[in-house]
Amino acid sequence: MVSWSIHISRWKAVASSLILVLITTVACTPAAPSTPTPLPLADELTVYYWDGGMPQAIFDAFTEEYGVKINFQSYASYAEAQEQIRAGKVVDVTFLGNDFVGESMHEELLAALNLANIPNLRNVAANFRDLAFDPGNKYSIPFAWGTSGLVVRTDLFGKPVTSWNDLWAADFQKAGIWDDRRTMIGLALRSLGYSVNTETPAELEAALDRLVELKARALFMEQFDPWTSAPELNSGRIVIALGWAYDGLTGRDMNPAIAYVIPEEGAILWLENVVIPATSPHQYTAELFINFILRPEMSAQFANETYYAVTNEAAKPLIDPAILSDTIVFPDSEMLANSQLTLPLSPAVRALYDDVWARFMAAPGGMLE
Repeated sequence: MVSWSIHISRWKAVASSLILVLITTVACTPAAPSTPTPLPLADELTVYYWDGGMPQAIFDAFTEEYGVKINFQSYASYAEAQEQIRAGKVVDVTFLGNDFVGESMHEELLAALNLANIPNLRNVAANFRDLAFDPGNKYSIPFAWGTSGLVVRTDLFGKPVTSWNDLWAADFQKAGIWDDRRTMIGLALRSLGYSVNTETPAELEAALDRLVELKARALFMEQFDPWTSAPELNSGRIVIALGWAYDGLTGRDMNPAIAYVIPEEGAILWLENVVIPATSPHQYTAELFINFILRPEMSAQFANETYYAVTNEAAKPLIDPAILSDTIVFPDSEMLANSQLTLPLSPAVRALYDDVWARFMAAPGGMLE
C-alpha cells in the first residue's frame, strides 16, 4: 500500500515553488513527438473527463495517428469520478484534482505509470513535476491548473471586491456558492487567516461557523447551471459568487460589469492531473495517449479551445497570445501573492473535513426561496 507519510515542510516548499512556476513563462524548445513502439495497441481507449473538457479535435488526431478509437465518458465532479473508480468502473484515462490523487493513491485505485512511455513529461514545467503528493510522478501528471476566486457584478455590489470576506458583506441579498467541499472550506479558512490545509480542529470549527452564516443567505449554483454562475450574475439574482476562470470569462462575455477577482488573502490554487485507474486493461495505450496530449501542439490546442492554463511549458509559444496575456487564465505574480494549493489530507484529517462539510450541508439555507 502507498505510504501516507508526507512532511508538512515539504508541502510548504512545493506550494511556494508552484506559485513561482505559475507566474513565470520560460522559453522551451518543443519536444518532438515520441516514436511509436511496436507494442500492440488497444482497439479502443476509454477516457473519463468533464463533459466537453477535452477538445474533440485532440481525440480525432489521436485516432487518426494511432488507429485507436476514443470511447469518451463524462463525470460531473472529481468526487463522482473517484467514487465510480472505487466501485470498479473500468476506464483507461481520467483526470483528478490533486487532493483526489492523494486519496486514490492511498486506496490503490491508480496504476503506477511507466514513464518510459511518457517522454513528453519533460515538457511539463519543472516545478509542476515531482510534487510532494506524488514524488517522481509515479501515479499522476499535472496537466492543467487555475485559481478559485470571486465573480462579482461590479455595478450591483456597491463597493470594490478585494477579499474573501466580501462574500459575507451585508449590502447584498444573495451570494452564489457551490457544492465543493475543499474550496468552500478553504475560502472560509482563508477569510479567517488560516491555511486552506489546516489540520487544527478549532480552525475548522471556526470555518464551519463562518460557512453556516454564509449559507443562510446564499444559493447553490447547481440549482441553476451545473457549470457556471455567469447567467445568474447576469440576471442579477446573485451579485457575488465563488468562481473560477470559466465563470469570469463566460460572465465577461455576457456582461462587461461581471468581473473575476482574486482576493487579497490569495487565490485557492487547483491542479488537474491525468491518471490511469488500476482498472484499466490498456495501460500501454493509455500511456501513449497521455504522452500525446503532452505534445506542445496538443496542450496548446487544449488551452486555446478551453481557455484553461496548462502545465506544459513547451506549449506556451503555441498558445494564443490573447489567452496567454489574459490574467483570468494566466494570473500575474501580484495576483498570485499569498495563494495556496489545496493538498491531499491524511485519512484522519480528511475525516475532520468530512464532518465539517456534513454539518454545513445539514444547516439551513442555500435553496431557492
